[in-house]
Amino acid sequence: MELTAVPLRNVDSPDSSLALADPNIPAPRYPRAPSQGLALSLERRRLQLYMVMVLADVVVLLGSFALVIALYSPVQFKHEEMLPAYLTLPLFQTIAFYNATYSRDGLTQWRMAAGRALAALAISALMFNFFAFFAKANAEFSRVVVIAGLGIAALGIVLLRYAVARYVISQWGPSATNRLLIDAGGPAVTIPDLYRVNAAEHGLRPDLDDPLALDRLSKYLRNMDMVIVSCAEEDRLAWSEVLRGSGLHGEVISEFAHQIGALAIARHPGADVTALVVSRGHLSLRSRIVKRLFDLVVALAALAVLSPVLALCALAIKLDDQGPVFFRQRRMGRGNRFFDIYKFRSMRVEKTDAAGRRSASKDDDRVIRVGRFLRKTSLDELPQLFNVIAGEMSIVGPRPHALGSQAGEKMFWQVDRKYWQRHCLRPGITGLAQVRGLRGATDTERDLTDRLRADMEYLNSWSLWGDIKIIFATVKVLVHDRAF
Repeated sequence: MELTAVPLRNVDSPDSSLALADPNIPAPRYPRAPSQGLALSLERRRLQLYMVMVLADVVVLLGSFALVIALYSPVQFKHEEMLPAYLTLPLFQTIAFYNATYSRDGLTQWRMAAGRALAALAISALMFNFFAFFAKANAEFSRVVVIAGLGIAALGIVLLRYAVARYVISQWGPSATNRLLIDAGGPAVTIPDLYRVNAAEHGLRPDLDDPLALDRLSKYLRNMDMVIVSCAEEDRLAWSEVLRGSGLHGEVISEFAHQIGALAIARHPGADVTALVVSRGHLSLRSRIVKRLFDLVVALAALAVLSPVLALCALAIKLDDQGPVFFRQRRMGRGNRFFDIYKFRSMRVEKTDAAGRRSASKDDDRVIRVGRFLRKTSLDELPQLFNVIAGEMSIVGPRPHALGSQAGEKMFWQVDRKYWQRHCLRPGITGLAQVRGLRGATDTERDLTDRLRADMEYLNSWSLWGDIKIIFATVKVLVHDRAF
């Protein structure tokens, strides 16, 4: 949705605030500044909607319990059975305000808002039960009323968030905010769903020595929640100073910050310097702990279940050509550090490729007889479970490539400089690229680009549930696509 700022009254007359000092030069003619702003304020409407949602949650919670009581005791409505609802309600509202259930993002992202509201409801119900237990009042409340009342309330809370999000998006746009982009001669910007004005066409200047120019600019900024300015490099300081005085969230487009991938800024007051944050851990400490525990549980369980399979694979390799069971190859791991990856050997000893310069093909003459079966079923990858236990790999993550891997005539890292960014997490036995069919030989630069895109998507959207889905998708691929 493109919101072009043209709802101005097109008064083709000079603006007195920008009159030139030289009377011999005619003053430029600009549209009249919008004294009430380019759009109506959404801040007040958001606050009103928050109040409506608070009241709606009260109605949903109390109404759910009242409905259950009316159905459960149709002859005589027992008001005392409403006590759990009365006690749970203030707890729910307190937690809901604390965990930002009523927030700007929650107006458009109903899943996030519903999740926070349900968490508040669950915690408040547990707290009520905890207090009732110590007060020895649990026996006085009907379990049917409490459980059914909370269940219906939870459903009503979710439906309320969904309805609010649909309404807000249809009426206010996907962000529920007024955002303005000022094109002041900088790089072209294609951010959707915002108002746009051309600074030159509307006579907007960041002139701190001209109060009339600042007043004109303020009329355009009125009722905005965010302002983005795209200007020339030499004008960034002036625009920054003006935006700091606006009281709004202001941003200035920076090509340099984009080129180096800046994520935020860091201030060091002791040294009186400001730096651009260009990297940070993709996962928080808690997420890393969860992922590591998940890896250990899955790896140890898999080894326990598959130990007979591992033993049979090792025996088959020995019987085939009497050579070593395992093949070890240097790969690049987390933090761009080397580690040795383990596989069941599937090729002749004298023809193994330690550098990985040649990808295995379907009729590769280097592969031993049992090796074809191992590679077809991916059983040759099972020893990587030991890499997972050692902390060198993860169950799910970007696949580690052989150092000599090439896409066409180029090494992998020569195709795209973002290649090294995929190593910010432990490499995985399987990954998002693999379940999407991006596996096997990488013959062209396009093949690598597709793999890298999938890896970066995984890094930027990691979740434990996502890892679980990838594991199940991997099993499906192994059973369906590689059936023999």
